[in-house]
Amino acid sequence: MAPCALLAKPLCAISTLQKILQRRCPQKQGMRSAKTQFNPFPQTMPKSFSLFLALRYLKPKRTFLSIITLVSVLGVTLGIMVLILVISVMTGFEQELRRKVIGFDAHVIIANGGVLENWEATAAEAMKSPHVKAAAPFIQGPVIVEYQNRRLAPKIRGVDPELERKVVNVADFIVDGSYDLAGSKTVIGSELARELGVGVGENVTVFSPGNFNQILEELDRMQRSGDKSTDVSALKQMILPTELEVAGIFESGRYLYDSEFLLVPLHIGQELYNLGGGAHGLALGTTDPYLANTVRDELNATLPPPQFAMSWIDMNKQIFDAIRMERSVMFFLLMFIVLVAAFGIMNTLITVTVQKTREIGVMKALGAQTHQIIGVFVAQGMVVGVFGTLTGLGMGIAMVQYRNEVSRFLSSALNIEIFPASVYQFSEIPAEIVPSDVILICVSAFMICSVAALIPAWFAARLDPVKALRHE
Repeated sequence: MAPCALLAKPLCAISTLQKILQRRCPQKQGMRSAKTQFNPFPQTMPKSFSLFLALRYLKPKRTFLSIITLVSVLGVTLGIMVLILVISVMTGFEQELRRKVIGFDAHVIIANGGVLENWEATAAEAMKSPHVKAAAPFIQGPVIVEYQNRRLAPKIRGVDPELERKVVNVADFIVDGSYDLAGSKTVIGSELARELGVGVGENVTVFSPGNFNQILEELDRMQRSGDKSTDVSALKQMILPTELEVAGIFESGRYLYDSEFLLVPLHIGQELYNLGGGAHGLALGTTDPYLANTVRDELNATLPPPQFAMSWIDMNKQIFDAIRMERSVMFFLLMFIVLVAAFGIMNTLITVTVQKTREIGVMKALGAQTHQIIGVFVAQGMVVGVFGTLTGLGMGIAMVQYRNEVSRFLSSALNIEIFPASVYQFSEIPAEIVPSDVILICVSAFMICSVAALIPAWFAARLDPVKALRHE
């Protein structure tokens, strides 16, 4: 090839670049003498030089690089949007579960693994704490409940309605009937009522472990005495000693409680378990639910063994630990979407480096510094990161705000239930945007995009100007 032809393209590129830089760095007429050598890359070059070329490279003409750039931006956008949505929903789920637990559970309980014979004295001791506002005894244990030949094995919770109301106001959770535990009445969970098919005003029969112990004792007596006659009616009275009228149905929002608990008066629970005046434990209400661990520690320091105190945080520790672990795992898994987008950015910049090899050689031949060449390509990664982060942030917040509408639309369009209330026990998808989480997601995505641009930028800066000018 002729030398003139070989130099034609570089000289044309130099001329074009000089014109661009002269427009970007105008000089006053007459200030430069003819003998002064023009340096298109002076040390006082405007800081926007790298950004200017980066934007031109990201939006080229007559190439497919603009499509690759768009795909890279969409990858970052999708990753951030999904991350914000999932993390917000999981945070909302945890917070909503905490609210439900705090609303229906005692903040602290005192027990000894058996029977608290003198629970009044223990309650008086617990009330000395400035953080304890109320104390109520409870009976809790498994029973068998029968209604129209349907039998289930839930748990009873015997409570004193007046004292219990100061600890947990179950009346707030009543969805049918009333919170009435006078006489031989009971209030049962909504899922338990549905499974039994029982309604307000109907009677259920309760079998307790104490009843079966009586039967075994009676059979042992007959065996010892040699009496082989069996009084069926007497045994039946032992088996079916208690009939309770359903006065109300509660719905706490937690399947565990709604399907496994029926509330009875304290004296009924004591009779079923033959406790006399004792109780299985004490339920305490605190002035602030988040002081429960403090109250627990204070009580454990003063309670005589084998009595001990547990907070609602201790009783639900496995659930909350599982949610936090799932949240962390989901964060790292979904961050791979951003990493894939970062590889797309790297691929785009490598393609730009290959296509612009001659121009990079021209810039280096004209005196461009290494950091200026690196700045061009890092600026491209940062621009993609900024656009992807901002659009992902906006779309993520919008998805969180309209999550229930989107869920209902998808359920209708796909004919499947996206968020079944029977499983999650929430009528709507809970969500809570935590600013620190959003900042962490956005900063992480931006940093990943910027770092992804360093590798092609470094290769571009190390190009030999002579070899680059000869590149075809």
